[in-house]
Amino acid sequence: MKGKARIREEIEARYKWKLEDIYSQEEDWERDFEQLKLQTQEIESLRDTLGDSAQELLKTLHLLETIDRRVEALFVYAKMRKDEDNTNPHYQTLFDRAQGIMVQVQSATSFVVPEIIAIPEERLGEFIAQESDLKLYKKFFDELLRQKKHILTPAEEKILAMSADLSIAPRNIFTMFNNADIKFPVIKDENGEEIELTKGRYGRLMESSERRVRQEAFTGLYDSYTKMRNTLASTLSSSVKSDIFYARVRKYDSALQASLDGDKISLQVYDNLIKSVHNNLEYMYRYMRLRQKMLGLDELHMYDIYTPLVSEFKMEVDYEEAKNIILQALTPLGDQYLSALKNGLESGWIDVYENRGKTSGAYSWGSYDSHPYVLLNYDNKLDDVFTLAHEMGHSMHSYYSNKAQPYIYSQYTIFVAEVASTVNESLLIDYLLKKSTDPKEKMYLINHYLEQFRGTVFRQTMFAEFEKIVHDQVEAGQALTPDSLGQIYRELNALYYGPEVILDKEIEMEWARIPHFYSAFYVYKYATGFSAATAIKQMIMKEGQAAVDRYLQFLSSGSSDYPIALLQKAGVDLDTPEPVDKALQYFNHLLAELEAMV
Repeated sequence: MKGKARIREEIEARYKWKLEDIYSQEEDWERDFEQLKLQTQEIESLRDTLGDSAQELLKTLHLLETIDRRVEALFVYAKMRKDEDNTNPHYQTLFDRAQGIMVQVQSATSFVVPEIIAIPEERLGEFIAQESDLKLYKKFFDELLRQKKHILTPAEEKILAMSADLSIAPRNIFTMFNNADIKFPVIKDENGEEIELTKGRYGRLMESSERRVRQEAFTGLYDSYTKMRNTLASTLSSSVKSDIFYARVRKYDSALQASLDGDKISLQVYDNLIKSVHNNLEYMYRYMRLRQKMLGLDELHMYDIYTPLVSEFKMEVDYEEAKNIILQALTPLGDQYLSALKNGLESGWIDVYENRGKTSGAYSWGSYDSHPYVLLNYDNKLDDVFTLAHEMGHSMHSYYSNKAQPYIYSQYTIFVAEVASTVNESLLIDYLLKKSTDPKEKMYLINHYLEQFRGTVFRQTMFAEFEKIVHDQVEAGQALTPDSLGQIYRELNALYYGPEVILDKEIEMEWARIPHFYSAFYVYKYATGFSAATAIKQMIMKEGQAAVDRYLQFLSSGSSDYPIALLQKAGVDLDTPEPVDKALQYFNHLLAELEAMV
């Protein structure tokens, strides 16, 4: 059959990531695993000693860091091996073991935070004065005191840590279903030849200029999820209930508040985003009207909203060319950034192509003691070039933060995670538009960026609103069923896409295939991050080196300050609606430019 998904062994080694850079052989993983068991026992022996002296506190914190770094390496390696091929039973077992020992570690170390909180503030200050190495932990201590009312007793914290396996069960069940068990139909491509539908190929098929192909892919994908609608609704409902359980146990008013509080983000930031997008939905409606006009359709269906508007212009970009384009596009970030980026592109950071059983989508990950890694499912689409730029933005953020920050402050929060990735995308579209001399190509690129914007701001805000609604309903004692989830999702699509779009029945199942819904209240950060990135890119292009220096300092800051403060130092204030409103105005500007060209 044409287009049958490859097995992993058929892909060249140069297009696979080098997980050997974490563990050169699996025996090293096993050795770390056994060592971690011993260290877990050792730290448990330090229970009830943290308030005795500055030395005991420091000793425990040092051991905790060693344990955390080791379990991080074990988990990252096992998860990424499994992601290479989710059907491989050996790596399923390895990942299960990594998850299991991570839960054991969380249980064994759960006493640390409550014991630190139990130390009187005056005595903790004396400890810091006595032991200079404790000064490193000052922000860590301040953050614990800020969240003191949400931290439970040592015994209660241990019970919560022991329940971690239960809390991640819905996500694990969905992941296995979505990447290993779900089966999609065979459809016919533009040439009438049979092709196996996969999640990786779905994006390309939805961009097809032939409407029949788009409709068959759309129907085939959602029919596959519809067959499991009851199971998937139950799985998502369990995930939502888990979020609410942990929020209530920790004495938060809602799951949303619990999620935002870790980053010290106000509810107003979340609400402002939704309000700003609602206030500017006419831009989306205009875009849909333009799409219908340019495609020459009597009706615009949900399977028509991804195909490029300039159908006669084709843009295929192979992976090697994509790397060169990205290096050119990111020249405004300076030689230091480009040197590190080039090293990442050529040194086994990236797993490039789709293979049977491989986790879908894309991500950037890694451990503090490894270089970053990127998972792709590259398919020579222009969108894949943007995905590479996006994920390498994440990786460069991690590279700079890990290089500049001690372990405890190295991991930047999710709230700022999408900024670096989107700065790269924004610079990339600027480069491609400036380089373009063909009107058709320019229209194609503007359309592509409008699609990126639609997907990152409008669509992710719609997802964020969906998450808020379903959590609100369960918190109010209402049940989530396949019908209720479908109705909520249909109504949101009607609101966000407007009256011009025919809401095909299948779209009511889209909620069932979104992995991010199992990491609640994450997706809104794509929209706020995109808005912040748009502002930073504009400053870089206007101010040059001064803005680049601020930006590189931001990339190097990790979690050394709260995310809103870090962005304010970079010149962006997300406590106000201004960055989101300005980003939406930029969408309107590009839309007007495209309208004028038609």
